[in-house]
Amino acid sequence: MDNKLYYKDSYIKSFSANLLRQDKDEQGKWYAVLEETAFYPTGGGQPHDTGILNGVKVIEVEEVEGEIRHYLEEPVKESLILGEVDWDRRFDHMQQHAGQHILSAAFEELFGFTTVSFHLGKELITIDLDIEELTEQQAQKVEELANQIIMENRPIDTIWVTANELSEYPLRKQPSVTEDIRLVIIPEFDYNGCGGTHPYTTAEVGAIKILDWERQRKRIRIHFVCGSRVLAQLHQKQNAIKKLSQLLNAPEQDLDTAAKRLIDNGRELEKSLEDLREELIGYEAIELLEKAVPSDRGKIVGKVFQNRSVQELQKLARTITNQSEEVIVFLVNEADEKLQFVCSRGTIPTISMKQITGALLPLINGKGGGSDLFSQGGGEALLTGEQLLLQALELTKQEIK
Repeated sequence: MDNKLYYKDSYIKSFSANLLRQDKDEQGKWYAVLEETAFYPTGGGQPHDTGILNGVKVIEVEEVEGEIRHYLEEPVKESLILGEVDWDRRFDHMQQHAGQHILSAAFEELFGFTTVSFHLGKELITIDLDIEELTEQQAQKVEELANQIIMENRPIDTIWVTANELSEYPLRKQPSVTEDIRLVIIPEFDYNGCGGTHPYTTAEVGAIKILDWERQRKRIRIHFVCGSRVLAQLHQKQNAIKKLSQLLNAPEQDLDTAAKRLIDNGRELEKSLEDLREELIGYEAIELLEKAVPSDRGKIVGKVFQNRSVQELQKLARTITNQSEEVIVFLVNEADEKLQFVCSRGTIPTISMKQITGALLPLINGKGGGSDLFSQGGGEALLTGEQLLLQALELTKQEIK
């Protein structure tokens, strides 16, 4: 552990070290191995550090077969390395990781809820609790206790122990390793095995805010933020609230009422529009029936539309056949270099709409289907809408004969 400076002092921002070796991995990515380093590698739920080595960007840090590899944009040239850790990223990770310890310990102390996994993301942190339900009241109590621990400015200590010494501490869970065991301790509150970086005191965590939770299989996943991320979330949400207040012309405390009123009005308008569409389709059906062409075994309605929805064509065809039992309907739609069509008939004609659709589909390299009474299809615009309609009418004459 002597070469891991982040364990000696997690606040080390810059350091110098000798370059032990430089190489490419199996994917051809350059990496450097140093005599010692302050760069934290990915592990224990905490992401890796970034920064620079002799001015070259460190884009990833991993521990592979006992050595810490600093993956670089390009190889370094000197053997004496000056390293600088991206401190904003590191301190953010320290805040989030320590905040996770505090929140998990608060869940366990108040309700006995055990944390089974932890993920530190770029914007949010999550923990999975070994429970199936969580109430608003429970979440609020846990958040209050966690922030109380932060305000008390308790020390966050780290010590190295042996496996035999573990029984001396009230651990939340047993460490996954049996050697080089590192405990992170918030006295009289949390004792936990952890290899991550943490601030010196709980006050440096700043604050903890639970944002949401969801069911994940038989567990509850908590979404939360700590430290500077709390302010970032507040800033983001305040901007959203300000914009909504202006859009809805309502103060913050009345936004929910204003939004509900707007949604209700929208639903009423949508219902009115739908009623008007139904009425218009009814009038359109009457007009098309009046222009129907008589045939040997009924009246034929045929028309080509542009950019009508298939749903509207279906509704129009059904409305027409509901008004006349002897009608045969062919409606074609031209849209975005595609052709769509609907075939329908009343109860008197015996012609099969399914068979006619089957004959039309190869002409447009299309797909579709239906029943003898009602069928539809669509495909490429290999013909014009008028040509497809004429083909349908010709098939109808042949079938009637």
